[in-house]
Order: sequence, then C-alpha cells, then structure tokens
Amino acid sequence: MPTITFLSDYGTSDEFVGVCHGVIARLCPAARVIDLTHGIGRHDVRSGALALRAALPFMPAGVHLAIVDPEVGAQRRAVALRTGEEERLLVGPDNGLLDLAAERFGGAVEAVDIAHSRHRLEPVSATFHGRDLFAPVAASLAAGAPLAEAGDPLDPADLARLELPSAHVENGTLVTHAVHSDRYGNVELDADHRHLSDFGLKLGMEVELEIGDRRVRGRYARTFAEVPAGAVLLYEDAQHVLALAINRGSAARELGLASDQELRVRKR
Repeated sequence: MPTITFLSDYGTSDEFVGVCHGVIARLCPAARVIDLTHGIGRHDVRSGALALRAALPFMPAGVHLAIVDPEVGAQRRAVALRTGEEERLLVGPDNGLLDLAAERFGGAVEAVDIAHSRHRLEPVSATFHGRDLFAPVAASLAAGAPLAEAGDPLDPADLARLELPSAHVENGTLVTHAVHSDRYGNVELDADHRHLSDFGLKLGMEVELEIGDRRVRGRYARTFAEVPAGAVLLYEDAQHVLALAINRGSAARELGLASDQELRVRKR
C-alpha cells in the first residue's frame, strides 16, 4: 500500500484539504493518506518545515506532500525531489518548506520542476496549486510514476534553503534562539546535545535566562512535574533539542518570545 503524508496551512474549515484528498483518491485509490497537520499558521513556511522534519522520521517511507505556499501564482518553483536516504519523495513549493526534511534524509539527490508536469490537472488554477499540481503529482508518484518523468530536471543544489539561527557557547554562556512555539506555548530552541555538553548543563541545575532586558530564573529539568506550576524550566523535548516552558503556562506568551529572538542561558 503506497503512503502519502500531507501537511499544509489550509486548515479544516474550507474544502481545500478534502478536495486534495479527492484528487489523490481518483489518481491513486490504493494510497493511504496520513494527514500530519493542516494547522500550520497561515503562510508560515518555517513552522511547516520544522513540523515536516519532526514528523517524517516516524512516517513510512513514501511520498510526502507539503503545501505552505504564500507565493502561489508568483515566480517560485513547484518541485518534487528524492532524498539520498530511504529514497523518500517530497512534493511542494520550492520556498524552503521541504529543505529541513530533505536534509534529515541525506539531502536531495534528484529533483524536478513540476510546473508543467504531465500529471497536473488542466486547466491549472492560478491560486489552488494544491489541487491542480501538487496533489496530482504526489498521487502519480505514489502510483509508481518515475520521478524523472514528473517534470523538468533540476539541479538539487539550486533548491531553496531555509536558514535558521545557530546556537553557540560564548564565555560560559549558552547563546540560543527561539525557533518555534507549539500550541501550549512551549518554545523550541536551537541548542542540542552538543551545545549542552559544551555548556556543561546538568539535570537539576538552576539557570538564569537573559531575554532582552529581562532576567528570568528557571531550572533544567526532565519533565514539567519537576517544577512548581508557574515555574520556568528548560528541558529536552521530543525532538531531542532544548526547549523552554512554563509549567501550566505559556512561555511564548508570558515571556514575549518571537522567532529568532536570542536567549542567553547562564548557570547559577
């Protein structure tokens, strides 16, 4: 049974997701479609890319359809690509949305521009490429169509990249950045095991967070239950990166954190 995963910023109040499902069902009725999420913030390419990277390691290898497309109808390319590991096929706009997931699986080793794909639906709408371009190409690939015949050859090195901030240790301070917040207000940072090792942070340690002109005290903990309600904690999240939270609260809202905002962490 071929698998197609589907991520978008379409939401569920309109017919867009259902229509894409219908297109897939007509072209590849045997496909199992797994909806990763359609709740990505409107036009939020980076959140979509982060969610795609986080989810795909737990998905069967197959075709991965992702649509967060603020420049639909403009000059951005529409692409399909194959990764170096597990030969996963990713389909979507070439705006950085696919980049992090592709890198997670060894990078793109083959890519095609699908703007004039033989698999697209005619006439192609100027504003609903999900229905007329991305979904039919994804379905055709899942049905066994060769990637090379789905569009015009494209050098993988020319695919759009998504730039993220980078954590580092500086004079005994862990300099990290807010990357993404979830619906609970927990904030994913860009520090991982390597940074924590270099910084020497151990479970149970008290920390001071410098956020702009604010100073906030917290603790590096394993779970939320290890700190009182309302307390600030740093923890390793399900993606094995450092995250910031307030137990029973919203760190994003209460600490006023925006994407890419710098946080300086010091041990106390």
